[in-house]
Amino acid sequence: MPQHRPPRSIPTEAEAIGERVRDARLRLGLTQADLAAELRRTQGWVSKVERGRQELDRTSVINELAAALHVHPNDLIERPYPTAADGVEWQRSASAVMREMRRYDLAPVFDGSPRPAAALWRETAALHRLRDNAANTKILQLLPDLLREARALAEAGTGHEREEAFGVYAVACKFAHTAAHALGHPELIAMACERAAWAARLSGDELLPAVADWMRVWDMWATADWGDSLALSDKALRGVEPLYRRGDAAAVRVWGSLHLRAAVSAARAGGIREAEARHRIEQAAEAAGRLPGLGFDRHSLTFSAGNVRIHAVNVELEMAQHDAALRLHQQLPSSVITALPRSRRGHYRLDLSRAYLWSGDRDRALSELEAAERTAPQLIRNHPIARATLRRIRSAERTGVRERLRLMSARFHLDE
Repeated sequence: MPQHRPPRSIPTEAEAIGERVRDARLRLGLTQADLAAELRRTQGWVSKVERGRQELDRTSVINELAAALHVHPNDLIERPYPTAADGVEWQRSASAVMREMRRYDLAPVFDGSPRPAAALWRETAALHRLRDNAANTKILQLLPDLLREARALAEAGTGHEREEAFGVYAVACKFAHTAAHALGHPELIAMACERAAWAARLSGDELLPAVADWMRVWDMWATADWGDSLALSDKALRGVEPLYRRGDAAAVRVWGSLHLRAAVSAARAGGIREAEARHRIEQAAEAAGRLPGLGFDRHSLTFSAGNVRIHAVNVELEMAQHDAALRLHQQLPSSVITALPRSRRGHYRLDLSRAYLWSGDRDRALSELEAAERTAPQLIRNHPIARATLRRIRSAERTGVRERLRLMSARFHLDE
């Protein structure tokens, strides 16, 4: 009689990630020992990853593993998550944004006369508020019209008005870039970065090329190119420095933002770069101390003294110094956190959840993860590190938190 094998159970998310790691490794003809040597880890660690027994709960680890396997990080974690961000509706908006960006050098299709640049800049202020509230799907819905109109103004305008139109176009690309990173759309990420750099060069804005480099640094993290990301940050800083030294308000914000990017790059590089990571935080803090009041931030950067302080916590976590991260948190007045936009507060609460989890306080870790989700639900439910953190908490669940975890897992669609 034929033997009947029991049906194979559906793998958990961690097990599915492990299977993709294993498949990618075998395609390259690598043994577990080969991959471990490339990553400076043990064969046992690789084995646990492939069996879904080792959570990839640090961005740098996911990116380094993907780089070693010559795949995009999203290919390992299967992102974008089909059920995590308003179904797949946002992908339709992303396609419309990409359609506009693809025809960047063609005559724009626009009925009537475009509005003046000042009116278009006011549209970017509305996008800034949406970004602060982590409303990324709404941002993508609004961008095609803004890109189209900015391009029409650049075609019809002359002189300063034409340059301002290209400035609006570049900043619109920056919003697309941020939303694409949050939702997990690598093709839009790459295209938005390229188009932002193109428009920045035509904008007449001395600082916009550095903002485009700030975007590129973020993209370099996906391939774990920590050294290149630091070199690019420094190149951009050299271009900004003359205006920064003169105390130009917008330059101070760009300068500080670039140092925060560099701090994260150095922290993820680890080793001898750890001292540099803390030094970059100090440089950013110095810039924040020089920051004058700004009425309208045309580059839409969220640089502030509070943002520097939460980056300091994140940098310690990136270097696996969770005790140091929690000490910095304890020194941080609650008013500093509440003054931050929702998107930054959501990220910060996620960082605290990881820190408490690593210190063994699972109840506090769950509470912080719940707070992160309440603050920026779309952002957190669609964040790979948030999902990995929830999986780790859930793997050690106790009766007292089982129902909370079940409900949260349902909101994250973790078992689908």
